[in-house]
Amino acid sequence: MLHRHLSHQRFTLAAIDDVISRGRWQDWADLRRAALRDRSLLDKVERICRPYLSDPYVQRYHFWMRYGTPTK
Repeated sequence: MLHRHLSHQRFTLAAIDDVISRGRWQDWADLRRAALRDRSLLDKVERICRPYLSDPYVQRYHFWMRYGTPTK
């Protein structure tokens, strides 16, 4: 996925937030595969999702908090 305002394709915090908020299924699958290879990405996913958990309408973040971090 090409990220807004980013000139690279690494999974930085901004890139992860962009994938979660604007990504399509394939982008989510790519992030999930990358997180399974590099467990440090799961910490980043949790760090991105945590501030949104008080808002029940941002279901993408709730989903990733549960699906993206099953080993936590």
